[in-house]
Amino acid sequence: MPKRMALICFLSLVMLMSVLGNLLVMVAVCKDRQLRKIKTNYFIVSLAFADLLVSVLVMPFGAIELVHQHWIYGETFCLVRTSLDVLLTTASILHLCCIALDRYYAICCQPLVYRNKMTPMRVALMIGGCWVIPTFISFLPIMQGWNSIGIDHVIEERRHSGGSNTTSCVFMVNKPYALTCSLVAFYIPLVLMVLAYQRIYVTARAHALQISMLQRAGGAGGPDSADHQRNHRMRTETKAAKTLCIIMGCFCLCWAPFFVTNVVDPFIDYRVPDQLWTACLWLGYINSMLNPILYAFLNKSFRRAFLIILCCGRKRYRRPSILTSGAACAATQINGSTHVLNGCSSASKLLLWFCNTRPVPV
Repeated sequence: MPKRMALICFLSLVMLMSVLGNLLVMVAVCKDRQLRKIKTNYFIVSLAFADLLVSVLVMPFGAIELVHQHWIYGETFCLVRTSLDVLLTTASILHLCCIALDRYYAICCQPLVYRNKMTPMRVALMIGGCWVIPTFISFLPIMQGWNSIGIDHVIEERRHSGGSNTTSCVFMVNKPYALTCSLVAFYIPLVLMVLAYQRIYVTARAHALQISMLQRAGGAGGPDSADHQRNHRMRTETKAAKTLCIIMGCFCLCWAPFFVTNVVDPFIDYRVPDQLWTACLWLGYINSMLNPILYAFLNKSFRRAFLIILCCGRKRYRRPSILTSGAACAATQINGSTHVLNGCSSASKLLLWFCNTRPVPV
C-alpha cells in the first residue's frame, strides 16, 4: 500500500505540473506582446499545446492502468488512446525540429535571409505539418491494424497475461512499423536537429570571437551603434540557442530509451519486460512536464512573463521598475551582475533581482 500511494502521488504530481506549466507557457505568449513578436515562440506555444494534450488525454488513462494493473476502458478506446499517444509525442519532436531550423536561420543566416525564409505563412505551414504528418503513423495505421500484422497471437497473449479476468492496453508493433514509426518520429528529426545545432554552435563560437574583437576595438575608439546592435543580436540569438539546445537535450534523454526499446523489441521476440516498457514510457511523459520548467529558469523573457501572470498582472511587477511608489527602488547592472539599490524592501529586492538577472549559464 505505501508503494501504491507513492506511485499515485508521483504520477499525480507529474500530470499536475505538466498541465499548469504548459498552460502558463501558452498564456504567457498570448498575453506578452514582446513574446508574440518572436516567431520561435509560435512553435513553443504549439509544442506546449501538444504537451498539454499529453497531460490530459494520455497520461491519466495510463496512470489509472498502472495503478489498477489492468485496462478498464475497452479495446476501442485503447486504440484511440494509443493513437493519441503516438500522434502527440511525434508532434512534439517535429516541433523541436522546426525550432532547430528556425534557430539555424536566425543565427547562421543574415537577418534579411531569416525574414525571407521564416515568413508567417511558412511558420503556419510548418506548424500545420507538425500536426498532420504524425497522423500517418498514428491513427491511420493503428486503427487499420497495420502495426499488428503477423503478431496478433503475441498481442493476445500479452493482453491477458495477468489472468483471464484482466486485460491490458497492449501496444506492440511488428518490425516494419517499428522501423518506420521510429525513423519518422525520432531518428530522422533527431539527426536534423543535431546537424542544425552543431552548425549553430560553430556560428555562436565565431560570434563570440567577433564580439570580443569588437569590444577590444571599442575600448580604443568606441563602437558605433550598428556594431552595438549587432553585438546585442548575436548575444540574444546565442542565449536562445543555448536554451533550446538544453530543451532538445532533455527531450532526447527522455525519449531515446523508449525509441531504442521500440526498435529492439521486435528483433528479440518481444522479450523486453513490461516494467521496462512502462519506465521508458513514463520517462518520455516526464518531458511534457520539463519544458515549461526549462523556459522559466533559462529564458529571462519567459521568466518575466510568468512573474507578471502569477502576480495577477500588477503593473508594479513590470519592467523597467517593479515598484512605482514610495522610495526610489531600482536595479542596475555592474560587470554583468545585477545589483539592487538602497530604498527597496526585502521582497522588492528579491523581485528586482528575479526580473533582471540573466538566464542560468549553460
